[in-house]
Amino acid sequence: MPEGPEIRLAADRIAKALVGKAMDDVELVPPALRPQQKLLLGATVTAIDTRGKAMLTRFDNGLTLYSHNQLYGKWYVTRRDRPPKTGRSLRVALHTTYHSAWLYSASDIELLDEDAVNQHPFLTRLGPDVLDPVLRPVDIRKRLEDLRFRRRSLAALYLDQAFLAGIGNYLRSEILFSGGVYPFDRPIDLDRTSLTRLASATLRVSRRAYKNRGVTVTQSAVAPLKKAGQRYPEYRHWVFARPGTTCRVCDTPIEKHSVSGRSLFLCPECQPGA
Repeated sequence: MPEGPEIRLAADRIAKALVGKAMDDVELVPPALRPQQKLLLGATVTAIDTRGKAMLTRFDNGLTLYSHNQLYGKWYVTRRDRPPKTGRSLRVALHTTYHSAWLYSASDIELLDEDAVNQHPFLTRLGPDVLDPVLRPVDIRKRLEDLRFRRRSLAALYLDQAFLAGIGNYLRSEILFSGGVYPFDRPIDLDRTSLTRLASATLRVSRRAYKNRGVTVTQSAVAPLKKAGQRYPEYRHWVFARPGTTCRVCDTPIEKHSVSGRSLFLCPECQPGA
């Protein structure tokens, strides 16, 4: 499933093509939405916002197209009326004079007015967006210390969108590694220094993934890996999806665990238990 950085990158691409442009044509394929597509004809896109893994395409008539990619959804941007070559199922197409934005295979799509956005059952449950530029490490540390969250394992907490929106499976492993914490500890098990370090790593790794298109390894560490011939999937992460290989920091073998059916990766040397 795409995570916050990937959704924000997709929003950036769509915004470049659509913001400030009027809709020449609109296709809303789901039967429940098809009668509403006429409401968007002639409307101008004012913004493409993201809330965690959800995208909000806002129009000047007060309507917002809510979409969540779930596991298989994907946005494409092309020149007008040049659909991408894909075997996916079209769900939404937004056409301006010169460009088209296409959403394929997503199952969670709604057209909402502002009140409905503010009362949306998914959006109202979300915690702060991990990519919100105003979010600070101290804000995350306070959430880690909050009564609602401090007795839950970090492995579970860092997939809970009510804690922080936009973190998914790869970011969880990468953040906990960079924070130097054992995934099965709880915030209450950590001292203040460890909590502060984890809070800083949460923002740093998430923002790096957004800036570097999914790469969570630092640029100084990536350079020699590229020089050694590693490709994007090989040099992209510190520990995620690297079982059987060694830690880039200490050469300890990376471990793979399963938490509620989701894979989690860690270095037992760099992430000792509290």
